[in-house]
Amino acid sequence: MTIEARIRELGNRHRNLDETIRREMTHPASDSLRVRELKQQKLRLKEQITSLEARTH
Repeated sequence: MTIEARIRELGNRHRNLDETIRREMTHPASDSLRVRELKQQKLRLKEQITSLEARTH
């Protein structure tokens, strides 16, 4: 897999997590621990994307 393809894959996962977080937060009984874990996953993905993008420049 090329770096660009990996960046796209991670970007898709990042967007999916963002949508999952939004849905979770709209529920009246949302689980704050789950939301925090999802946000941490999203941050790790963003860091991976940033690191890979730095390699391509």
